[in-house]
Amino acid sequence: MPPPGTSSGVLVTRPEPGLSETLAAVSAAGWVPYASPALCITAHTLRALPPRFAACVLTSGQAVQAAQAALPSTCPVYAVGDRTAQRAQAAGFTAVESARGDAEALAALIIRTRTPASGPLLLLSGARQGMELAGRLRHAGFRVVRRVAYTARPARQIAPDVLRALRAGEISHSLFFSSESAASWLAALPETYRDAACRTTAIVISQAAAVVLQKAGWTQSVVARKPNAQAMLAALGFCPEGWS
Repeated sequence: MPPPGTSSGVLVTRPEPGLSETLAAVSAAGWVPYASPALCITAHTLRALPPRFAACVLTSGQAVQAAQAALPSTCPVYAVGDRTAQRAQAAGFTAVESARGDAEALAALIIRTRTPASGPLLLLSGARQGMELAGRLRHAGFRVVRRVAYTARPARQIAPDVLRALRAGEISHSLFFSSESAASWLAALPETYRDAACRTTAIVISQAAAVVLQKAGWTQSVVARKPNAQAMLAALGFCPEGWS
């Protein structure tokens, strides 16, 4: 619940998939959520792929749709976090493991549990993402086929109800799930609302996202203890099980 005397509004800048469930979790914690996705996601159809992969590597739940369309349900899946793993299971994949962390944890899990001799890995990520993960796996001896599963484009505008709530001081916290989304949301924010936004407490998934906001004039930022949605919600005093 919000502390006494604190505005109860929470800005959620996460795109779908993930936005709706985050809004529901924020509401369940006693806050008033405001949806303001910073990115617009476009799914990609994968071009021709080799006939078999030893496993599929998912860096985001936004890549599950492409995996479902391209791979048999029996293909082992390695997911960056629990929510991505749950989405893969809901899509029908029968052998799913979660790294419960970030790309570094995902690479460590794969290196620990598989061998390069088992066959190539299919890495599905967003545009301009996943290169470092692919590099680490290749350095460990794995053959990695990387494909762009979706494109994230900056939102062009922010909804009038969000701007009104910011100006009225009804939003006390803002959730940012990546440095890219923080920069994109700021780019869409009219300059006349910048001061009001900067007065909210930002809860961010990484130090990189905090730096983006600090450069924009944010005065208070809280970096989640772990790079996942569960830790971000925990900063609001709510920690639903199985989140990331």
